[in-house]
Amino acid sequence: MTKGLKGHVITVEPSDRHVRVVHDGQVLAESDGALVLHETGCPDRYYIPPQDVRLDRLTPSGTTTHCPFKGDASYWSLPDAADLVWAYPDPKPEVAEIKDHLCFYEVEVS
Repeated sequence: MTKGLKGHVITVEPSDRHVRVVHDGQVLAESDGALVLHETGCPDRYYIPPQDVRLDRLTPSGTTTHCPFKGDASYWSLPDAADLVWAYPDPKPEVAEIKDHLCFYEVEVS
C-alpha cells in the first residue's frame, strides 16, 4: 500500500477474477493472472500481464501521461480507438508490481 497526499491510497493485489478485454468483437486480452489496483477516488483497474495481451493488434501511440502516485504511462491504440490501453514501464517503487502490465478502460471480469 502506498499513501500519497491528503489520504490518497493505492493498493495492488493479485486478482481472483478472470479478466477479458473485447473491442468490436476482437479479444484483445484474457487473463487469470491480472493484478487489481485500488486507488482512492478511482474505479478499480485491472493490470494484465503482457503475455496475456494481443500486442500484435495494438499500435504504440505517442501519448504519455504522468501520475504523481504511479509514474509515467505509455499508451497503445487500435485504428478506431485511440489510447485504449496504457502501461507504466518504470512505475514508482510503491506500485512496482504493475511494471509493464497493461490496463484497458473497458474490461469484463468474472
